[in-house]
Amino acid sequence: MDVSLLYFENCPNWRIADQRLAVIAAERPDVVVSRHRVETVEEADRVGFHGSPSIVVDGVDVFAEPGAGVGLSCRVYCTPDGLAGAPTMEQLRAALGRDSGGA
Repeated sequence: MDVSLLYFENCPNWRIADQRLAVIAAERPDVVVSRHRVETVEEADRVGFHGSPSIVVDGVDVFAEPGAGVGLSCRVYCTPDGLAGAPTMEQLRAALGRDSGGA
């Protein structure tokens, strides 16, 4: 499974998402994580960048809301604890087809 973390450099939350994805990749050898820094508004439009951080699994932004705009902005996620700058571990595991660690 190919997972891409899309971000822009000044986003304070992409590193949190990156750390969480690294934990999941260590648990799951089928998950390969790459990082893609989006640098311009034109590139954001071209790749369908819905804000930083974005999690794209096999070419699909798994947290995209219908009609979400694109651009160089920070993204907000609804989590069980309220709004946050990155999905929780549980949300990431569910998006990748597993809702908890282990076998």
